[in-house]
Amino acid sequence: MKERNISFSPPDIGREEIEEVIDVLRSGWITTGPKTKLFEKQIAESCGSKKAVCLNSATAGLELALRILGVGKGDEVITGAYTYTASASVIEHVGAKIVLCDIAPSGYEMDYDKLPELITERTKAIIPVDIAGKVCDYDKLYKIVNEAAHKFKPNNEIQEKFGRIILLADGAHSFGAERHNLKSGNIADITVFSFHAVKNLTTAEGGAVTWRENPAIDDEEFYKLFMLWSLHGQSKDALAKTQIGAWEYDIKMCGMKCNMTDIMAGIGIAQLRRYPSLLARRREIIGKYDEKIKDRLAITLDHYGADHASSGHLYLTNVFGANEQQRNEIIKKMALRGVASNVHYKPLPMHTAYKELGFDIKEFPQAYARYANEITLPLHTLLSDEDAEYVIDVYAKAIKETL
Repeated sequence: MKERNISFSPPDIGREEIEEVIDVLRSGWITTGPKTKLFEKQIAESCGSKKAVCLNSATAGLELALRILGVGKGDEVITGAYTYTASASVIEHVGAKIVLCDIAPSGYEMDYDKLPELITERTKAIIPVDIAGKVCDYDKLYKIVNEAAHKFKPNNEIQEKFGRIILLADGAHSFGAERHNLKSGNIADITVFSFHAVKNLTTAEGGAVTWRENPAIDDEEFYKLFMLWSLHGQSKDALAKTQIGAWEYDIKMCGMKCNMTDIMAGIGIAQLRRYPSLLARRREIIGKYDEKIKDRLAITLDHYGADHASSGHLYLTNVFGANEQQRNEIIKKMALRGVASNVHYKPLPMHTAYKELGFDIKEFPQAYARYANEITLPLHTLLSDEDAEYVIDVYAKAIKETL
């Protein structure tokens, strides 16, 4: 097969996105304005939630959610050891203690059997990670937090209304995924999405927060709190201040600056129109990969089943019989043949910042075992059928030459 050059995850940007951005630039309104508000409405509708908040990143969304929930010094928040730093760094940002949970012996989700052992009276939230776009088992998670409700010690009114540990989903990968006919964004108590350049739906940088209907949350008030926090605590955004005689505003808190711009929202609006076809194409490529790879060359993630459909964000593989050194050699051999691959993820306890916080990878054996032979293959909507076949061929040859 003729050698090709396969990028790992380029953005799929076309005429519609370009025209939306041009429309924004011509409008004279390039910061947070009407396009952002429209995009928020469309995101909420897509998830089946009443409101959505668009921000400049998923990281900002996670951090603001923790702050609005009143999580801070003296509190504990649990997340998985097998994830990107954003899932955990936001806990450190708000002054709470990071508690890491190892993953289960199979799959990439937190070990739901070990999770209850980590819950204390200081635990205020759990941040599950919908890795690769597959929604976590929230049935098990809700059962765990409900059974631990007697340990929950609320610090404020909103925590009292929840009456239990809050499930704050890191749904950076899972926009468009579903489980039991519910869309990601309307399953966990609160869900945060990423629209970064490598994500299925991109706004270049960006993210969104949604939440399921809950008596503990007043939708309008919750939305307003995100608006305050995301724009310096200012009582009016720039759009509201353009109304006749409405220049005056108040600073109600020392907030942050992490709003989405209309330029970003314009890209997102066009992407959202195309999203059903983008998801369908990802599913086709996963089918091609599974046919040649699943249970033959590697263990792969179960993206689709009777009760779930992922967003098809990443194609994770664990090469049979490979160790860490051999995995790295396979990646190099693939790169020499023009196929870029990646590893998702190097567990948090292996990074300097988390070692300095006292974490040791030896205490997370399943996370290390999963990492040691993991290779993520290119999965994006710019791949042709021939490209996908080439990736499979190169992957298989690299494995055969290495093991």
